[in-house]
Parts: sequence; structure tokens; C-alpha cells
Amino acid sequence: MTRPPRSRRAAVPLVFIGGLVILALAAIGAVMLMGGGESDSRDGRGDRFAVRRGSFDITIPASGELAALNQIEIRNQLENNAVITYIIEEGRTVKAGEVLIRLNEKEISDKIRDAQDDVNVAENARNAAEAELQNQISTRESELAKADLAILLADLALMAWEKGDDIAKRNELTTAVSTSQKDYDRLVARYIESEKLLAQQFISLDEYKRDEIAMIEAKAKRDQSTIDLEVYEKYLNPQERATKESDCTQAKDERDRVKKRLDAEVLSAQSDRDSKTFQLESAQIRLADLQKQLQFCTITAPTDGLVVYYSSLQTNGWGRNEGQPPQVGTSLSRNEPVIILPDTSQILANVKVNESLSGVIAPGQRVVVTSDAVPDTMIHGEVLNVGVLAETGGWRDPNRRDYTVRVLLENTEGLGLKPSMRCKAEIYVGSVNDSLHVPIQAVFRDGATAYVYAPASGGYAQKPVTLGRSSELFIEVAGGLNEGDAVLLREPRAEEVVARLPSQDGPGERGPRGGPAPENGAMREHGAAQAPAAESPDSPSAAPEVPAATTAPTVD
Repeated sequence: MTRPPRSRRAAVPLVFIGGLVILALAAIGAVMLMGGGESDSRDGRGDRFAVRRGSFDITIPASGELAALNQIEIRNQLENNAVITYIIEEGRTVKAGEVLIRLNEKEISDKIRDAQDDVNVAENARNAAEAELQNQISTRESELAKADLAILLADLALMAWEKGDDIAKRNELTTAVSTSQKDYDRLVARYIESEKLLAQQFISLDEYKRDEIAMIEAKAKRDQSTIDLEVYEKYLNPQERATKESDCTQAKDERDRVKKRLDAEVLSAQSDRDSKTFQLESAQIRLADLQKQLQFCTITAPTDGLVVYYSSLQTNGWGRNEGQPPQVGTSLSRNEPVIILPDTSQILANVKVNESLSGVIAPGQRVVVTSDAVPDTMIHGEVLNVGVLAETGGWRDPNRRDYTVRVLLENTEGLGLKPSMRCKAEIYVGSVNDSLHVPIQAVFRDGATAYVYAPASGGYAQKPVTLGRSSELFIEVAGGLNEGDAVLLREPRAEEVVARLPSQDGPGERGPRGGPAPENGAMREHGAAQAPAAESPDSPSAAPEVPAATTAPTVD
């Protein structure tokens, strides 16, 4: 019976798993090359590794696509629809000032000529209205000069009262208050002394009473002088001032009446002048707008960049391009985008990382990026920022949440990089220094127990270990092994195993190798139990499942 053809969706995991196997084998080869001098090759296959002390980097693998740090949208800025008479071909790299698009300008040129005629007519009308207004203003100034003289005389009378009569009266009342206060104080002191003398019977009661009456009369005189000053300040002074100021006000009011009458005569001329001025300004603005529109008919590149038609970015839900590329004769609506001009002198790598790893990424961290276009070139960069909001995995994995990491690349000149090119990145988030470590393929797991296979009695015995931070190639050994101890880099055959640890799953075979999830590793310290699960190759964030985000040098 003929087998039904295997679907592409079913084939993808097999291809992906095969790729992981190849990557693991390549990693083993790299490890052996890097540490072959310390390996025990008694079986002739070089499948042992001597525990070493040293350092390795911890990185997060990610993938995504390139983008320009800055890009400009080129749009039709004409007020109406426009027809393209020239457009630069897509894919060209242009310099600032180079012509990108030319639009039909005949209609605008005709409108400019008509607008210039309107400006000339409006300017003549405005000049005539301005001359009439100046005549009316001259007449008004002459009449107002007479009213100003009457105001001046009234002001002088007010100033004479303020500088003369008012000051004299205020001084008189103030002197009276001061004199009566001093007299009162003197008699109070005398009364107090008389009170003492009476107690000693040096004076008679009659003399004492006369001193008391004198004190009371002085107090009354002092109070009266105070009242006189207060009455003047509160009532008489304001009354005099109000009279003088009223004279000034009447003079000013008369001037206002004269002014209003004259203003009424000027207003008509001024309104006519303003109307003519507004008409002239409107005509000038319209002419300037048309001249500016004429400039918009020739669109030049504001900066250096790569020409990308906006239609090339318009895709349907299946990723197919549905936009029609612009060409000579294409009609553009108002504000319609035509060209995207990315500045390829500064390139970004927008890569995706799982939300469990996003917390350990920070601006300034160094990154190594490889583009599918130039896979043999390692491009260095640094993290600019991490996206604020997560993106879902789409219909393929709706439960997945990825964050976009923006990486600014360095020294990209001459590499021919363009936006939307696929890329891979290694984000360096930390390092393990001066620590015992082994290759990750030497570590196995049975539930919560991590162990290695160590040579023993002509075979291999399972030996428990305590793990720390890890990369794609190495994992830190916090306990259970010493420097120089040999460990097996593969799972031994059944007949090679001479001792096993007690199984946490009960009797029977032990579980398969478990990727070592570090108990105190860098990823767990930041809240990530493990790296994201692998996705299909079509996903921008597809990455092999690793025990923690990593790595030392990647093996191709």
C-alpha cells in the first residue's frame, strides 16, 4: 500500500531534531578540541573529559531580523491627487538630495499664475485704503490735543492740593495728637506720684483730685485730637481728593467722548484697510502654498538610505505581497506613502527572547550577531533596549510570550546588510569565572538528582553532582567532583555501567538524560527556570532548548 506523503508540518520537527543532533555532535568535537590534552582516551574514542577549572561566558541565543535604526517615510504631500512622472528604482542606495520622485506639475503652475494676479490686485486696494486711514488719523490727533490740555490743568490742581493743603492739614492734626499724648503722659505720671504722696499724707485729698481731673481732661484732649486726625484721614481727605480727582476724571471723560466721536470716523477707514490687508495676506498665503506645492512635485532624499517601495511592505495574512509597485503614471492620493528610506548606516537586530529570559537582558550588554546574508561574519553590537510589551507566539503557539530585544550593530559598513534580513544573536548576560566545569553532555538527570558517569572498576559508575550556572557547552560543578576527575561524555552502554544511584522513580530503568537545570545558575537567579522550548524554523525566536541561556563559543 502506498504511504501517504508526509506533511511539511510533520517533517519540520524531524529536521529540527536532526539539526540539534548535529549541533550536539559538533559541540562535542569542539569541546574535545578545546580540552583534548586533559581527556582520558583509554578506550581510544576520546569520549572522556577531565574536570577543569576555568571560565566561560553565559549567553542567550536569539533570532530575528535586521532593521534600520532610523527610517523616513516619503509621502505625497500635495493637497490633491498627483500622477508620477518619474520614480527611482527600488533597491538603490541614494545620497541625501538625490531625486526620488517627480510628480506632474502643470496644474499647479497654472494655479500659481492666477494666484500672482490676485496678489497684485489685492495689494493696490490695500494701499488706497491705507492712505484714507492716515488722513482720518491726522484729524483725530488734532482734536485730541485740545482735550489733553484740559486734562493737564485738572491734574495740576490735584497735584497742588496733594503737595500743599493736604500736607499742611495732616501736619497740624498730627502735631495736635503728639502734643496731647505727651501732656497726657505727663499728667498720668503726676497722678501716680500724687497717689503715693496722698498715701504718705504729704498732700491733701483735694490736691489729689485736681491731679486726677487734669489727667482725665488731658486724656479727653488726646482722644479728641486722635479722632480729628482719623476723621480727616477717613472722610475729609478722601472728600477733598474725590473732588479734585473728579475734575480730572471729567476732563478725561470729555477727551474720551471726543476720541470716540473721532474714532467712529476713523473706524470705517480702518476696517476697510484691515479688510483689504486680509485679502492681500490671504492671496499671498495662497501663492506661497502653491509655490510650496510646486516644490513637493520634486521629492528628494532627506538623508542617505536604501530605497524600499512602501507597497513591498504590504502583505496579507499569509505573508504574500499584495501591493502594486508605483510606476510612471500611477496616481497617488493625498498623503499616500510611496517610499520607505531606511538609513542603512546604522543597523539594528530585532531579536526575540522568551519572557522567562527577558529579565536578565539590560541595555549595554554585548551581543554577537550573524546574518543569514553573511553567515561567516560575526558582527558585534550592544543591547539598546528590551520591548515593553510581550508578543504572542501566534496561532502556532498562542501560549508563548516573546520580548523584542533591539541590538545596535557596529561596523556594518561594506557588509551589504539590509532591513528584514534574517539573523541570529548571542546576548552575553554574564560569565562564570574560576570554577570547575564539565561539558553539558556529561551531565544526566534522574528527577531532581543530577549525576555523571565516572570511570570505576573497568566501567562507569553514576556519581551525583551539584550544579551551578551553565552555557550551551559547559556547566558549573559546585560539588561532587574535583579538578582532574574524568567523566564520560556520552551515556554508556548497559554492560559498561558498574554502579547506579538509587532511582527516584523506583525499580526499573532510569529516566533519560535531563538537561541540567541549574539550581543556583544565572538564569534561575533572575527568575528563569530554563530557556524557552524550541520552535519551528519559521519562528523568529526559534532556539534549541538548553538548560540555561548560554554560551561559550558557538560550534557551527
